Amino acid sequence: MNTASSRKRTARAAEAASRRRPSRAEAEAAVRTLIRWAGDDPDREGLSGTPGRVVRSYEEFFAGYDSDPVELLKRTFEEIDGYDEMVVLRDIRFESHCEHHMVPIIGRAHIAYLPDRRVVGISKLARVLEVYSHRLQIQEKLTVQVATTIDQVLQPKGVAVVIDGAHQCMTTRGVHKPGMSMVTSHMLGAFRADQATRREFLAIIGSAARTPVGHV
Repeated sequence: MNTASSRKRTARAAEAASRRRPSRAEAEAAVRTLIRWAGDDPDREGLSGTPGRVVRSYEEFFAGYDSDPVELLKRTFEEIDGYDEMVVLRDIRFESHCEHHMVPIIGRAHIAYLPDRRVVGISKLARVLEVYSHRLQIQEKLTVQVATTIDQVLQPKGVAVVIDGAHQCMTTRGVHKPGMSMVTSHMLGAFRADQATRREFLAIIGSAARTPVGHV
């Protein structure tokens, strides 16, 4: 037997096993373990149904892993009568979860693009944000993913994304700073190269940005 080949097969099998999605029963057992670790009894009346409820809520929180954001943008419309100004969707509420502490990030996003002969239904822009936000995230990565996907699929003249989020990993634990929010942006194409285009976009979302993110 080739020992090296055997080791490689074993390593591949171990890697495949580590990537296997746990069953619902395994997920619920993990929640029971966390309840016991926290110091409570998962079998008492108030907690007996909690593992199942947590797993069902996680299916909703992290539904983005089961969706392809690229597919959402593939249907476009070319009958736009020469429209070539920016399209801006602002104040899109989103909910995500910090990948470091698995607690919520809640905020809003502003998405814009400069069409190049075709447009996409505006709900699809919100859906792209929803897909990526319903995964474990950091805000910086979320911002880039949304902008890059729109740019790669629609191939417009430019894309701009600004996200304003409140992170419960900072407001409810750690440094405990309620009322703070984090703003990230990613500009591509004309929004990066042309200061006038960027200023126009920032002016359009400016009135929205003055409302505290905690009010969304």
